[in-house]
Amino acid sequence: MVRPLPPQRADDIARAFLPRWYIRYDYYYARTKLGTDPLYPGVCDVLRGTRAPLLDIGCGLGLLAHALRADGQTMPYRGVDNDASKVERGRRAAARCGLDGVEFGTADLGAQLPAHRGSVALLDVMQFVPEDAQMRAIDTCIGMLEPGAKLVIRTGLADGSHRAQVTRAVDVFAKVVGWMNAAPIHYPDAEMLRARFDAAGLRSEFVSLRGNTPFNNFRIVASRD
Repeated sequence: MVRPLPPQRADDIARAFLPRWYIRYDYYYARTKLGTDPLYPGVCDVLRGTRAPLLDIGCGLGLLAHALRADGQTMPYRGVDNDASKVERGRRAAARCGLDGVEFGTADLGAQLPAHRGSVALLDVMQFVPEDAQMRAIDTCIGMLEPGAKLVIRTGLADGSHRAQVTRAVDVFAKVVGWMNAAPIHYPDAEMLRARFDAAGLRSEFVSLRGNTPFNNFRIVASRD
């Protein structure tokens, strides 16, 4: 089972989000997320050894960039998100730490994505766009892959389980409290994703990435040989 980052490493990364003593929300969020969720070690594991530039769609504060650099991975990183405030805070935190080869911008998964060739990460964002927009985004991301590059997705799946219900409830709560600027719309189906990857000639792997959390999260990796 993939485990979260060790507490000290989680805190070291989170401290990049402490520019002023009276603004601590991002720090506490980052420390908690990194220290309890196996997401970032799980993504680092599958990207380790790849050198292709990485596009992180729905990057939020850009925590993946920090986790990759802490893991010794140096591929060029570009994070995009539709929340301009998070993008700017992520940009400042990355600059504060002197992260090399890291840039940020705004883009919407449900609209036009930036041009890119290399690996792609879609982490905890699929559920916030309708099914047809998900399929367009998946097809666009598949078209970005080069040989040896990887498409890495972390998402809840629509399998009717109790964990799926908990995942939806927490995503709705995140919108209510203002952390996310959208509510969940549609969780993807595993067989639909497999069929999409198979049709594109990609090799894919679906692995549970919930760790000790109550969520129905899976790590999905698709690659072109």
